[in-house]
Amino acid sequence: MKVDLGDLNAFVTVARAGGFRDAARVASVSPSGLSEAVRRLEARLGVRLLNRSTRSVVPTEAGRSLLDRLEPALNEVQSALDVVNAFRDRPTGTLRLNVPLAAARLVLPAILPRFAAAYPDIVVDVAVEDSFVDMLAAGFDAGIRYEERLEQDMIAVPIGPRTQRFAAAASPAYLDRHGRPGHPHELLRHACMAGYFASGATVPWEFVRDGETVRIDPQGPLRVRLGAGADLAVAAAVAGSGIVYLFEDWLRPYMARGELEPVLESWWPAFSGPFLYYPGRRLVPAPLRAFIDFIRDM
Repeated sequence: MKVDLGDLNAFVTVARAGGFRDAARVASVSPSGLSEAVRRLEARLGVRLLNRSTRSVVPTEAGRSLLDRLEPALNEVQSALDVVNAFRDRPTGTLRLNVPLAAARLVLPAILPRFAAAYPDIVVDVAVEDSFVDMLAAGFDAGIRYEERLEQDMIAVPIGPRTQRFAAAASPAYLDRHGRPGHPHELLRHACMAGYFASGATVPWEFVRDGETVRIDPQGPLRVRLGAGADLAVAAAVAGSGIVYLFEDWLRPYMARGELEPVLESWWPAFSGPFLYYPGRRLVPAPLRAFIDFIRDM
């Protein structure tokens, strides 16, 4: 039975993404083109591969069985074709990265413009999200995460600053009204801009000095979900609503302009910087290899 390789790849992309629109974004093609490719494949095989609804697209039992066999085979085909890239003067292709908002804001701006100048034939496709994803299933080549969130079967390469700090800050006007804390425990009497995980659990604020570690459960007039809600918390702090706790590099421009004032700076905790991570069980695509070499040489 002759089946078009492009139709098989379209099916895998849609099944991984869970929908035609998301798959079209990943593959940089139209949703209608993917839909037609999947219909063509189903007609050729004589079996339905995807159950479609207005909300989602889910593989049928036959589709799941085919997907389980196809994914490693297509990965090998892609790796085999990518070997040709080694013979080019400059690698070409698409590098798909999954990164948290903090990395998109604080790490990649210092890297991607220089990488684009060095490798103009590589397109970098960046998806920004703070939730955990199955990187391979979602069609990404690599991701950026912090050490405690790395999977054990991944290869990790340092990227960006090797040490970062969390910082607390508030507007001078707020601190003039409510006082400047001298110890983390005093934050319990202040309005704090709390962040929370997708589960709803509030993120504790940690402070460290001279071997003493203090963790505070922040309470205040505003709670935001980590990632996308961070800018709202910063804006509220600048407006005088309370104290914000975030990456130092994120808050530093506001402090430099005098919009925010450091709070408990001698207690700010340091932590290891982020890592680029990718699966070690298959050949590394040429665009990713170029990116790895680039950040190692920086």
